[in-house]
Amino acid sequence: MTTKTCRWGILGAAFIARKNWQAIRDAGNSTLVAVASRHVEKARAFITECQSSAPHPVLPDALGSYEALLERPDLDAVYIPLPTGLRKEWVLRAAAAGKHVLVEKPVGICADDVAEMIATCEKHGVQFMDGVMFMHGQRLKRLRQVVDAEVGPVRHIASQFSFRADDSFAHDNIRAHGTLEPLGCLGDLGWYCLRFSLWAMKEARPLQVTGSIHAEVKAGDEVAPVPLAFSGTLTFPGGVSASFHCSFDAANAQWAVVSGDRALLHVSDFVLPFSAAHTQFSLTRSQFVLDRCRTDVVGGHHIETLDEPSNNAPGSQEAGLFRSFSSLVLSGKTDSYWPQISLLTQQVLDACLASAHQGGVPLAFQA
Repeated sequence: MTTKTCRWGILGAAFIARKNWQAIRDAGNSTLVAVASRHVEKARAFITECQSSAPHPVLPDALGSYEALLERPDLDAVYIPLPTGLRKEWVLRAAAAGKHVLVEKPVGICADDVAEMIATCEKHGVQFMDGVMFMHGQRLKRLRQVVDAEVGPVRHIASQFSFRADDSFAHDNIRAHGTLEPLGCLGDLGWYCLRFSLWAMKEARPLQVTGSIHAEVKAGDEVAPVPLAFSGTLTFPGGVSASFHCSFDAANAQWAVVSGDRALLHVSDFVLPFSAAHTQFSLTRSQFVLDRCRTDVVGGHHIETLDEPSNNAPGSQEAGLFRSFSSLVLSGKTDSYWPQISLLTQQVLDACLASAHQGGVPLAFQA
């Protein structure tokens, strides 16, 4: 490859793609060439709206079919934000067309589908990666240092990612649609909780998992119910545990806590940093002090701030995602870490869901 920038196409004009429209522009080594929808009018409307908010130097082309995008010889990589139920087909077709693939999460309906996607990408020599943005932020690199040096050996990880959907959500939103998004809140939100837990454990495989569905919606007899609220636990070697909760029926929350034998790390916005010119996390080393009949708890609470914009700006985790991916494409080499962590996340998710469908019984994890 002789280009100094990775040339991108967006396959599907989904809502989440608006955020990544700007991330491609801000990555520094990327350019957006074209956007495809099943209807060219929708692609044009998407481009017009996004260009008015975050203009690209050269207006991307609007295409009226996904096939037309994959046939473009002037594209190196495609970003695929299509619904989960449609994702596998177009990942396979993109890889076969020689395009590197960045795909939204959950990556697939099940781990077997994800394994097939990865195998196809490997066959055609293209990079595969999922769109978990926090993996590419400056803060996560710093958190790795803090967990290893300050928190001490991990004992427990807890996380919650939730938002309160409106009354029409169960009927009108595709995330409650059994064919398009069969994993519901577990795929849309729980993926992040599971990924953070696996990251904290340096991708160690759990020994055992449980899962529970607390609310669900069913649309017709032809599809299974979609989880609207879900919680689960993971048990790792050495007695380490993780718990998570995700839902479409609770107040906005996206916190994660890593407890070790020396300190507690707390991130109040681990998925999408709160709007600011910086990101933060806190470290707590509290102590109980007993003096005769008096008991005090010393907080030992420390907040660290990083010079990192919260979103949609050069230096943000969104821009970092596309910069990281584009750097791999431009290097001419692929990195097996990214498909492997996607597959592991999907395997753990599948196991949690299997436990839930069996009444929440603990299941041995078998990758």
